[in-house]
Amino acid sequence: MDKVVATALEAVADVPDGASLAVGGFGLSGVPNVLVQALYERGVTGLSVVSNNCGAMESGLAVLLAAGRIARVTGSYIGANKEFARQYLAGELEVEMIPQGTLAERLRAGGAGIPAFYTPAGVGTQVADGGLPWRYDGEGGIALASPAKEVREFDGAHYVLERGIRTDFALVRAAKGDRHGNLVFNRSARNFNPLAAMAGRVTVAEVEELLEPGEIDPDAVHLPGVFVQRVVALTPEQAADKKIERRTVSASRAEGAVSG
Repeated sequence: MDKVVATALEAVADVPDGASLAVGGFGLSGVPNVLVQALYERGVTGLSVVSNNCGAMESGLAVLLAAGRIARVTGSYIGANKEFARQYLAGELEVEMIPQGTLAERLRAGGAGIPAFYTPAGVGTQVADGGLPWRYDGEGGIALASPAKEVREFDGAHYVLERGIRTDFALVRAAKGDRHGNLVFNRSARNFNPLAAMAGRVTVAEVEELLEPGEIDPDAVHLPGVFVQRVVALTPEQAADKKIERRTVSASRAEGAVSG
């Protein structure tokens, strides 16, 4: 089945207001910027987003966040996104912060058809006991707090029950993809993209290089096409548009470049 869609706008044309989205990316790596921009251009609002972080440097999900299009975020990292922090503390945004490994497994479990699982991460903390602020009241108080979760003992150790995550849609970015939706991710872009893709009921992938079926060695496929419903081929300019969050140059190299 050829899953290629002509444009990003067409690929997200049926995403409604209030939809839930699993969005790939880790920092600025592997972020489906073109698909996110298409959602912004469509004016979709009231979104519930599941992603490791909520964009940075006015890119990725930060575009939707700044426009007030996101109502809820499930993630594990606020980082240097000042607008994310401002909206959260002002009571404009509901935020469920969970351990990063737990987020990864909740996405994977949802995609694998596993409704829930037990993990030791968070036992003895507000992650398990409840009371984490999901929404502030804008005056420093807590308007909505996380509920307590079930904790059980196995072989003398305690574990907290976590639910698998399923979303209406998933947006991911891959280095390579074929017309059947088989995807290959590059380095750290592989962290959350495959998991987000598994969690979405309808998964849309933007790919930097579109290949024909059979051109990807089956042994090299990171995510099989069964998890992908739509593929959008990026232009060379879109594929090359990759921002660097923090550029670090060692002193020795800098000095060598100057002296050389």
